[in-house]
Amino acid sequence: MKSPLLALPGAVAAEGPDEGVAAHYGDLFREQRELAAGRGFTDLSHRGVITVTGPDRLSWLHLLLTQHVSDLPPQQATEALVLSPHGHVEHALYLVDDGATTWIHVEPGTAPALVKYLESMKFWNRAEVADATADWAVVFVPAGSTAPADRAAAVRELPWGRDLFLPRAELAEATAEFGPAAGVWAYEALRIEGHRPRLGFETDHRTIPHEVDWLGSAVHLNKGCYRGQETVARVHNLGRPPRRLVFLHLDGTEEKLPAHGAEVRVDGQERPVGFVTSAARHHELGPVALALVKRNTPVDAVLLADGVPGSQDVIVPA
Repeated sequence: MKSPLLALPGAVAAEGPDEGVAAHYGDLFREQRELAAGRGFTDLSHRGVITVTGPDRLSWLHLLLTQHVSDLPPQQATEALVLSPHGHVEHALYLVDDGATTWIHVEPGTAPALVKYLESMKFWNRAEVADATADWAVVFVPAGSTAPADRAAAVRELPWGRDLFLPRAELAEATAEFGPAAGVWAYEALRIEGHRPRLGFETDHRTIPHEVDWLGSAVHLNKGCYRGQETVARVHNLGRPPRRLVFLHLDGTEEKLPAHGAEVRVDGQERPVGFVTSAARHHELGPVALALVKRNTPVDAVLLADGVPGSQDVIVPA
């Protein structure tokens, strides 16, 4: 879906997975600074929206997800994953329940597959699942923002801001008082700085939650009864994940940013140890990236991300 906010002055459309919203509105660093200062908003209306209703919705979701949601209090935001039988990440869900409906937003284009899976697992449970993307849109406002949320059907309150579920038909009108618009490039730069993984960027078909630091935010280690739980417990209790997410401070003299999937090597070695997952130009830190590397990669090694030197910040312990 093409966002009406692409009609705002200076809007440059994003490409790839973020197609449909603005990459930026003409001044990337100003947009980042505004978000970091608690002003403005980011249009995330390209993300999928799913609603779950019915008296069994939370107890049913609890059986399917990695997170403990059976007793999720109204208005409390959480994250959860759907795993394969072997424990690989298939879906990432960002949830809030308003007491009657569980509101979920997911990566662009993934809602139909997730709805299909959820529908296949309903059995006798009193829960109704709907792909509500055509009617509802997600907008992010940063922590400290005074943007009114009166039009939002649900709000996910987070340490770094709020996700608002707004009527898609009213998107332009609803955000008119939110302050300056910031594109997804600014939002992504702050996400990378915050070490927050994103499905399809920090993950591939082999990713398990431990590798990208989702154990703390999206997995409840004291619950079972979900697909892939055996792998989660085994890796947590008996070993370490084969790969680990790192944050890279890249050499600012290089003009290029490494692309998603670009090889990461230890300086002086030929064999790759991983790949770049996300990269951005940060308004304070300069060029930065997240990368997934082999667990035994030395934490003090200088890494080359598509040939660009970078030092590591450890996210997942080696």
